[in-house]
Amino acid sequence: MIERRNFYIDGAWVAPRAGQPCEVIDPSTEEPFAVISLGGQADTDAAVAAARAAQPGWAATSKAERSDLLARILGLYKARAEDLAQAMSREMGAPIDFARTSQVGAGAWHIKGFIHALDMFEFDRPLGSHAPGDRILMDPMGVIGMITPWNWPMNQITLKVIPALATGCTMVLKPSEIAPLSAMIFAEILHEAGVPPGVFNLVNGDGAGVGTQLSGHPDIDMISFTGSTRAGIAISKNAADTLKRVHLELGGKGANLIFADADEQAVQRGVLHCFQNSGQSCNAPTRMLVERAVYDAAVETARAVAETMEVGPADREGRHIGPLVSATQFDKVQALIQTGIDEGARLVAGGLGRPDGFNRGYFVRPTVFADVTNDMTIAREEIFGPVLSIIPFDSEEEAVTIANDTEYGLTNYVQSQDGARCNRLARRLRAGMVEMNGASRGVGSPFGGVKRSGNGREGGIWGLEEFCEVKAVSGWHE
Repeated sequence: MIERRNFYIDGAWVAPRAGQPCEVIDPSTEEPFAVISLGGQADTDAAVAAARAAQPGWAATSKAERSDLLARILGLYKARAEDLAQAMSREMGAPIDFARTSQVGAGAWHIKGFIHALDMFEFDRPLGSHAPGDRILMDPMGVIGMITPWNWPMNQITLKVIPALATGCTMVLKPSEIAPLSAMIFAEILHEAGVPPGVFNLVNGDGAGVGTQLSGHPDIDMISFTGSTRAGIAISKNAADTLKRVHLELGGKGANLIFADADEQAVQRGVLHCFQNSGQSCNAPTRMLVERAVYDAAVETARAVAETMEVGPADREGRHIGPLVSATQFDKVQALIQTGIDEGARLVAGGLGRPDGFNRGYFVRPTVFADVTNDMTIAREEIFGPVLSIIPFDSEEEAVTIANDTEYGLTNYVQSQDGARCNRLARRLRAGMVEMNGASRGVGSPFGGVKRSGNGREGGIWGLEEFCEVKAVSGWHE
């Protein structure tokens, strides 16, 4: 049993002041394999106090000093890549090869992206030639409370910690208590890289405890949260009394619009993307909207892809999907699959229960529903499992209407060889991001959504600006 009971506060690993034990469960076996401590108010207060004391000194450092620190972090991150992969695979069920490439790779990609963005970022800017005595200063936001999820641990931690460091902020990180071990390895990386005491602090805890304490803390200037829409609403309400800035990256119900002229790999690509990370991604294209002329063929392709998708334990090498993260998540997904059946969707692949050969572990059968209507529960709620809903449409106008008819607005997808149509749809789809024909977003592209998918943007220049206050100065002397 792995014991990780300490918190990282003011540059050192310290025993919790009010910690309660919490088991970390291996989702492939349903067995506990590690024990951490959940912090209490005294632990949160100590971490916030350390961050508050360190903030003026860190804010006074130069851009060059911060850039050098990020470069050291990147080198150490790469050196600890296997440790991070093993931790994430065990704690949240990512197959080990996927953990090595995508889960660990996402963090390295973001660190490199922020090093590049910081090089271009101007903290001191002229307002314009019309006002030569006016300057715009981008000041550090201050002390940041960070609450990160279990589904992409390093992706979300690096999207918050690295830009905060780059802009002169100090911070307290509360990683998910479900997947905390990779975050503690990341804290070791920052310590070895030479992050000054108090600049970065880590306190393990749950949302009701440390999460609530951070969002309502008077000495926290901003909360950066990634997780469920339900939790995001609760955090916003709790933060309101202190008028702190709240950045939210929340759920999604992405629509993937596939037209008759889409390339021959479009359906397969959409199914694989939906099932990536066992469907536990907020930007997953879980609603596949297909033009009527190619609908039947698309359903058949989706069925075939799902039925050939392998499921296996996280420690097995190879290309397959692993378990869901927890019993709670497993039960939720099973209930939503049953709801899809009860509401009349046509089950064409997968369904209830574990895949053949599994009698334990939170494994789910890759599932495809056809003939879904957009008012069905499986088309409205974020399932967060390997479940795809296929919906037919007859016209571009109808496709846009269906796609936008959702409470969410994170990522939508378009598959068509008609460039003019793609560009029209990119403007009309109400989402923070639109990806077309399998093209990935470039380094520095902002990540974030609208409506119940949250507010603010992470990544690149926009990600740095999220951690800055804008100060307007007149009468500037050159």
